[in-house]
Amino acid sequence: MTGRARSIVAGAVASALLVAPRSARAGDDPWFGRDKALHASVSAAIAGATYAVSAPLFDARYPPLLLGAGVSIAAGAVKELHDLAGYGDPSWKDFTWDVIGTAGGLAIAWGIDLLVRGVSSRHPLVSAPEPASGAAATQPSVGPVRGGIGPAVTWRW
Repeated sequence: MTGRARSIVAGAVASALLVAPRSARAGDDPWFGRDKALHASVSAAIAGATYAVSAPLFDARYPPLLLGAGVSIAAGAVKELHDLAGYGDPSWKDFTWDVIGTAGGLAIAWGIDLLVRGVSSRHPLVSAPEPASGAAATQPSVGPVRGGIGPAVTWRW
């Protein structure tokens, strides 16, 4: 998508939000209610499950945290956009509870991960793991040409 297309889409979304009628329940949308608990718990479950599924794929802990947050926040945003389209009652309070649930779910999943895998140079607290034996351990080496197509690049781990 080009810069101009993004600007047009952003303008259309902003215009739709500005002229959209306020929800009839906007005055009757308490910060604490059954629907807010559902938003928080479902977001926590999505974030935690995404972290749990993706954590074994990475040595570092930040990719599962980012992935869990992204998937959970995206699910909450899609739900609120669905409500905004007329299929429910959109609410910034609902989305706020989605964010709170996401943070809680990730905190629990991260804590369990710290207990199970511990903290080491291979599994640091948050940052990327250190290379196995210095910077040269992850440098590519160029080998012989395979079948005349091009050089074979292999990674030394």
